[in-house]
Amino acid sequence: MGLYTGGPSPCPDPCPTGSDPLFTVTCRLSASSEFRYRSETFRVGPISCPKSGTSTANVELRWSSPGDQRRAGLDPGPCSSLVSSYSVKSEVHVIMDLSDAVMFNSSRLKSVVWNDFDRVKKGDNLMAICKHCKKRMSGSGTSGTSHLRNHLMRCQRRGNHDIVQFASRGKKRGRPPALGNTSFNQDPKEEISPLAVIKPDDPIKDETVPVTALTSNFDQRRSQFDLARMIILHGYPLNMVEHIGFRRFVKNVQPLFELASSNKVEADCLEIYEKEKQKLFEMLDKLPGKISLALDVWSSSDDSLYFSLISHFIDDSWQLKKKILSFLKIDSSNTEDMQADSIMTCLMDWDIDRKLFSVTSDGSSTNTIVSRIKDRLMQNRFLFGNGQLFDVQCLASLLNLMVQHAMEALHEVIPKVRGSIRYVKSSRVMQEKFKQMTQRENIEGPKCLSLDNRLRWDSTYRMLEAALVYKGAFALLRENDPKFISWPSDVEWEKVGSVTGFLNVFLDIMNDFSRSKCPTANIYFPLICDIHLKLISWCESSDEFISSLAMKMRNEFDDYWERCSLGLAVAVFLDPRFKMKLVEYYFPQIYGSGAQERINNISNHIKALYNEHSIGSPLASADHCLAWQVDGSSGGISSPGSSSSNRLVGFEKFLNETSQSDGAKTDLDKYLEEPLFPRNVDFNVLNWWKVHTPRYPILSMMARNVLGIQMSKVSSESAFDLMGKILERDRSSLGAATLQALMCSQDWIGSELES
Repeated sequence: MGLYTGGPSPCPDPCPTGSDPLFTVTCRLSASSEFRYRSETFRVGPISCPKSGTSTANVELRWSSPGDQRRAGLDPGPCSSLVSSYSVKSEVHVIMDLSDAVMFNSSRLKSVVWNDFDRVKKGDNLMAICKHCKKRMSGSGTSGTSHLRNHLMRCQRRGNHDIVQFASRGKKRGRPPALGNTSFNQDPKEEISPLAVIKPDDPIKDETVPVTALTSNFDQRRSQFDLARMIILHGYPLNMVEHIGFRRFVKNVQPLFELASSNKVEADCLEIYEKEKQKLFEMLDKLPGKISLALDVWSSSDDSLYFSLISHFIDDSWQLKKKILSFLKIDSSNTEDMQADSIMTCLMDWDIDRKLFSVTSDGSSTNTIVSRIKDRLMQNRFLFGNGQLFDVQCLASLLNLMVQHAMEALHEVIPKVRGSIRYVKSSRVMQEKFKQMTQRENIEGPKCLSLDNRLRWDSTYRMLEAALVYKGAFALLRENDPKFISWPSDVEWEKVGSVTGFLNVFLDIMNDFSRSKCPTANIYFPLICDIHLKLISWCESSDEFISSLAMKMRNEFDDYWERCSLGLAVAVFLDPRFKMKLVEYYFPQIYGSGAQERINNISNHIKALYNEHSIGSPLASADHCLAWQVDGSSGGISSPGSSSSNRLVGFEKFLNETSQSDGAKTDLDKYLEEPLFPRNVDFNVLNWWKVHTPRYPILSMMARNVLGIQMSKVSSESAFDLMGKILERDRSSLGAATLQALMCSQDWIGSELES
């Protein structure tokens, strides 16, 4: 406890101990039992304080124990016993009398913290006085320097230079600051630099961080951009800057940082979006090849619809890239023609309508929209191969459609399986009883019974697969437990076995391509052909349940095969491990006697596509014609859509074909004559074409465009989801411009970190 004695005071001896006062304190006192000062509780004696009411007095402060003194930042001093009590009702202002104090220096003061403190000795007490705000704190050797470091990190009158060196001393238990203490180093008027990369599994090293590496001047504007990029990257709500917990945290970490409103953060996000968009625009403008597009449909809790446009391309270093271009809110009252116009406007804003090679979509829901876009581009002759490679259906969407048919065939059985599993796992007693049943049936399956996640079909498949292993135990439980009434019949168990056979094939194929780190278009042809052969076999099954279910799946598959088989075959042809051999292997199994005609058709399309690349893109031809176009009255050449310009395109083809001597070989000829490249696990088709571009300059252009087609647009994380992509509530409530800025910028910044 501490003793308060007041002065001027009626008491002839204001300090019972007889020692000199350490502090002079000005305060207002009122009759009560105690008061608090700097989170400590003290009591006051009546010998020097008012007997009643409230008045102002100068008082002296003493402490009863060294521990109390150290907690207040003081050296142990004289002690005194306690008499009676009053309390302080308002803030206490402490002023130290240093009239007779002297500066005290010691060669043992090694800590850099003393650069910002003066050490003063008054009597037997050592004090540390902040050079910036003049605050007095304990300066004795027994008090250490942690309280001095903590003060400097929060001192309002001190600049932010060298502040990081006080965050920890000596050896650093961890890496040097990357996001917290290393800023983006951009001028607000300059380009915003990318985020520093911190990997969760980075090893922690024990190392001393140089002061020069940690020092930096605080920049308010730069820190605001850092905050905006953090919100974009992690999908945090914009109004998090108004949360009291976040504001308190930031104030403690950096008192100089002034938190902006959510409106200001939104403006910063839009500014970042514009800068990042310009960078991407310039990159797309310089691309050596074409761009393939994926069209994703999103929904929200309020039933709003959105289109996400994602570009896929192979850059000049032969790396497969994916960048989101736009995130558009679709008015439900708009017709499909109007929706197609919205997408075309977006493509023209990015100036890539002439660079488009293909569009990948989910299928029936967007078929009309993709068809309208194709017609627009065909009118301007912007598409290769007469647009036959343009319309691509997502393979993952196809598999999910066929899975839904399989699930519908078990719509009465699956609830019974779930009920059976729920029953045997309802208690420990029941689990032990079921274990006895499995032992009686000699079931030693490794499968663990568990309920499925109804939103993921792979989870339902694993539940059914495990339940099949224990079907004998379920039957035995039914005989011995009259309460067990929800269980599949023998016929239903047979259906479960048939459906899991379907699902197992789809699961393996989905895993094969969704886990690929570089999903170029050449990897899909053998997977699709395997599905085709399985469906043919299932449709010919004598089991009516299997054949009828397979026919439903085949109807979905045939539509896909008609649209995508050519693109799949051309892509696998451009894999030097297979060329035409894989087509020649699968087509006889699929088409029988009509296979050769199909193979010849593929070969002709490949030659035609090669010729188009050899004379330049349709864009180049169109530009060539436009350059010659003059007003009709002057007798000039007419528009690119006229018969005149079409004859010029034919002339370009004629010139290319006749300019080759009989003895010269084309890239295509040389590629076909060379033996197949050995197949190995580490093969990368893009690296192969990068190395062989000088040998096949024209064919490599064709490979760059075709291999960049996105045959499946579903990520590995959502490959098995039965629900579509749903926008979070926080995002769906935003305006259209802000929503697009956040969704696109998140993709762009995230891809920078991944690279």
